[in-house]
Amino acid sequence: HVQLVESGGGSVQVGGSRTLSCAASGYSAQYSMAWFRQTPGKEREGVAGLDDGGRIRYADSISEKGRFTVSKDSNKNVLYLQMTNLKPEDTAMYFCAAGQRWWGALPLLESQFDFWGQGTQVTVS
Repeated sequence: HVQLVESGGGSVQVGGSRTLSCAASGYSAQYSMAWFRQTPGKEREGVAGLDDGGRIRYADSISEKGRFTVSKDSNKNVLYLQMTNLKPEDTAMYFCAAGQRWWGALPLLESQFDFWGQGTQVTVS
């Protein structure tokens, strides 16, 4: 059973940076992993994904490409999301997800992931 635990959220000033971590247990190297985010009243949207072949995809909705970087420490089974030049619109609950039905050529959709963490809140002001 895959368990995902996010950490690293908090309050950040506009223009600041933050790195989120997602520690995975019961995890298989065949799983793809991703970051999603959600604000109240809105659907969960994909942010960035890293498939089991190492391919990365960033959501088109992320403004100014290059602000977010997803990476993974395979030895520690930890997924990271480095966020820079944060904007108020980046305020959201950020979730880590894992599954076997997504790979880097596909858009990031919630339905493609089977396991979810509890989320970590990022507030930019």
